Amino acid sequence: MTTATGEFKVSSWDEQPYEERDGGAKLTRAEVALAFTGDLDADGAVQWLMAYGLDGSAAFVGLQLLKGTLGGRSGSFVLQDVGTFEGGVARGTWTVVPGSGTDGLAGIAGRGGFEAGHEASYTLDYDLG
Repeated sequence: MTTATGEFKVSSWDEQPYEERDGGAKLTRAEVALAFTGDLDADGAVQWLMAYGLDGSAAFVGLQLLKGTLGGRSGSFVLQDVGTFEGGVARGTWTVVPGSGTDGLAGIAGRGGFEAGHEASYTLDYDLG
């Protein structure tokens, strides 16, 4: 396995509730665009389903399409995201969806994660087969 590290920034965020609950809890869907730099140079598009509690914390799941360059190879792949938002910081884990790699990233496998507060960083342990 090779480890990729770097940072990312949110390019756009569109979040809409689909269920409002008593006391301010809610379920939402967020469509987010991200720009990755570092060992992974890519644009990301993710759809997150989020469940907010009364205290403003949240749990989320999503699928993220990344298009760019990793390990000197270009292509795309999909990450499955699972995480939490608490105290102004989002933390999540990633798993590369098997069979989702295209072009030079065909056959990619791996796991990683991210932390996003004022700044956002990621780690991805991957194998290009």
